[in-house]
Amino acid sequence: MDQLSKCEANYVPLTPLTFLKRAGSVYANRTSIIYESIRFTWRQTYERCCRLASSLRSLNILNNHVVSVLAPNVPAMYEMHFAVPMAGAVLNTINSRLDAKNVATILRHSEAKALFVDYQYVQLASEALRILMADSQQGQSSMPLVIVIDDVDSPTGVRLGELEYEQLIQMGNPRFVPIEVQDEWDPISLNYTSGTTSEPKGVVYSHRGAYLSTLALVLGWEMGNEPVYLWSLPMFHCNGWTFTWGIAARGGTNVCIRNTTAYDMYRSIATHKVTHMCCAPIVFNILLEAKLNERREISSPVQILTGGAPPPAPLLEKMEHLGFHVTHAYGLTEATGPALVCEWQAKWNHLPEEHKAKIKSRQGISVLTLADVDVKNMETMESVPHDGKTIGEIVLRGSSIMKGYLKDEVATSKAFKNGWFFTGDVGVIHPDGYLEIKDRSKDVIISGGENISSVELESVLYKHPRILEAAVVAMPHPRWGESPCAFISLRENETGQKGDVKEADIISYCRKNLPHFMIPKKVKFLSQLPKTSTGKIQKFQLRAMAKTFQVTEKKSTQVNKEIPQYHVEGHEQILAMSRL
Repeated sequence: MDQLSKCEANYVPLTPLTFLKRAGSVYANRTSIIYESIRFTWRQTYERCCRLASSLRSLNILNNHVVSVLAPNVPAMYEMHFAVPMAGAVLNTINSRLDAKNVATILRHSEAKALFVDYQYVQLASEALRILMADSQQGQSSMPLVIVIDDVDSPTGVRLGELEYEQLIQMGNPRFVPIEVQDEWDPISLNYTSGTTSEPKGVVYSHRGAYLSTLALVLGWEMGNEPVYLWSLPMFHCNGWTFTWGIAARGGTNVCIRNTTAYDMYRSIATHKVTHMCCAPIVFNILLEAKLNERREISSPVQILTGGAPPPAPLLEKMEHLGFHVTHAYGLTEATGPALVCEWQAKWNHLPEEHKAKIKSRQGISVLTLADVDVKNMETMESVPHDGKTIGEIVLRGSSIMKGYLKDEVATSKAFKNGWFFTGDVGVIHPDGYLEIKDRSKDVIISGGENISSVELESVLYKHPRILEAAVVAMPHPRWGESPCAFISLRENETGQKGDVKEADIISYCRKNLPHFMIPKKVKFLSQLPKTSTGKIQKFQLRAMAKTFQVTEKKSTQVNKEIPQYHVEGHEQILAMSRL
């Protein structure tokens, strides 16, 4: 058997690009994309992707060049998941919730050769490019080629530079032969776990990892043929948990919406007979709190894959009664999206509703193509007992794990140890083998599914001239689960006073220096922060204090429909999750 070797007939590098080629042939006349009045078939989508890939090559976008995109869930965003790697390049989808400084940081760090910008984000992109230009003049970075994505259904004429997306489609060759993937280990996409200005972490996915993760989720979620998938999850997050590629694999229909509002979701579900959607638990509240004029009857069950924070049992029950069947997943950017799924067992169907909801809130078992998952004692590297009580760190191993962090060998080696990827999350294993997260290490705050590093927030607070000490912990939030709470001790002013600095002053300062989702919901002033004998701040005391605080939501009277967002009273847009 050793004499049998690989050849072109029996060994082809794994890549999700094959899903589109197959869909364009075997599902040629099926509807691939629905966006308002726009309809494309899989044959048209394949041709459009070929055209775009052709145009990218003509613009001197070469193998392994990074192509960034700043856009909501529109057809162009979907097409770029295939067209960019078909041109041999690497797709970088940028979180549209970030501010200009963070966007500029990503463009600089990734060395993006091209930036596609949806017309709604032209102002944000312009500010980011101005920052980048200042660096460019100092020789620190180069400027990307800019292409505007105008609305394909209702063109606006908004431009930033001369190039426009549909023009590139028309200019391209529909018979372009995609650049062949030579090695399945080649990069296909680049996703950033944090858009901070200090240490951005660029997670690199391989073609092999993306392919295997896609298959695992399609199988684990039992997604059948011809699904109708509603894009309520941002495609910029973990490439839409790989369902950008997965819907092509099943010959399904992508229902694209700019704004994740109750009206748009209910309208899409009813009009297009949506069968599947992904979202954070926060979207449950949007659907549950919809006004009568926003609701539409759900005639057949809609499968929802959710992640970010364990959905509360009462919330799950309400969603089930509304017509949604919820499956809970756990993952993170470094794992190419979901790595664990709470796979349902028939024997649980007869349990009381509350008991079923508690089981569903667990993170579950590994997806099919993940080689292994475990919870380990970090000191001994021994597996914890399956008792649902003993806590350890969740570790993963498999081909769907990232290649590593771009330009960060230290962080990569720290994440990969002893043959495992260390998630930084701690949890337990129940007797039935199902995992459940009990806490987050590294002081990560999960607000509506968004990943907030307390260390990063503290570093900004420390730059305030009057702040002597700062510590950020999670505090309960009635809607988002957790939100940042800042504990601060102040320096005295010239007259020896501290009372001149108010909570509103600190929050206003944060608004100028942080993305909206990172802004503390409460600031508590202390004469000094509690510390250990060695001077380390005792955050467990602060967490206990924060648990007693209450957040009062202000009701919003105006909604700007031009900005893509989840419309929920009293809170800024929630469009992404750094951890599922």
